[in-house]
Order: sequence, then structure tokens, then C-alpha cells
Amino acid sequence: MELLWDILLILGLRLVDVSLGTVRIILLSRRYRLLPTLIGFVEVFTWLVAATVVFSNLNDLPRMLAYAAGFAMGTYLGTLLESRLAVGNTMMRVVSPIESPQVAEDLRAAGFGVTVINADGRDGEVRLAFTIIPRRRRKEALNIVHHLSPTAFVTMQDIETVAPRQRRASWPFK
Repeated sequence: MELLWDILLILGLRLVDVSLGTVRIILLSRRYRLLPTLIGFVEVFTWLVAATVVFSNLNDLPRMLAYAAGFAMGTYLGTLLESRLAVGNTMMRVVSPIESPQVAEDLRAAGFGVTVINADGRDGEVRLAFTIIPRRRRKEALNIVHHLSPTAFVTMQDIETVAPRQRRASWPFK
């Protein structure tokens, strides 16, 4: 019974510490400072507890396997958490035929700022629309574009620098 308890404890602690570590690293790469610092404290404390259980039983394969499995599962969980948090902003570029409905108006009606430029594409005149959107609203913006212009070519890129007003609105823990 003690073995089962230790395995579950190790798995659970590794799930927590590795998923927190994944989120912490992603936040650091997006230049957040305070939140990753706090997450790092909890992450290391959790790791110490899990490592203590494993290191006190170094010849025990089930505990070591639980440690490794917790790491793998924690990495996966961390990426899921990060995508749910959707911290930061994305630049969306839309290339649509010039005769397609104005995507910009519907994006603006949804609260997105949009800049539109007419250009020449491979098959003729096109309209380029640029907007910076919170990552958590990517699907919403993409649905608007594809509803109006199903043949539009859309690219999205996570960005680091935006106007201070937009940065403050995206996440409170900078």
C-alpha cells in the first residue's frame, strides 16, 4: 500500500511541478517577470518533495518510473495549460481577393483594430488586413475572416511588443 501511495504522490507532484515549469518558461519567454517568479517557487518546492520520495528509494523501479512518467505527463499538461491561458498577443495578417467582402468592418465591429492595404497578388489585386489580437481571441477573429472570405489566406504570429494600452489589457502580472 505504501508503494501505491508513493507512486501516486510522485506522479501527482511531478504533474504539478513540470506543468508549472512549462508555463513558467513560456511566460518568461514572453517577458513576464512576477508571475514566473512565484510559479518557480511553487515548482521547486513541489519538485523537492517528489525528489525526496524517489531519492529515499533509489533501487525501486516503480517509483523511478512514476517520476519519469510524471515528467512526461506534466510536460503535456503544461502545454495544455499554456494554450488555455493564451497569454500575449498575436498579429493576424489576412490576404483576400479585392472583391471579397470587407473583413475589416466585421473585425472592427468585434473590437479589433484593423489596418487595410490594397496590394497586387499573384492572381490580381488583393486586400491585406493587419490586426493585433489577444491570443485568447484567435479563434473568434479567424471565424470572422473565414465566414466572410473562405478563400482568404491567413497567417498568425505571436508578437512581443505592442502599444502599452494593449499590453496592460492582455495580462495583469507583468
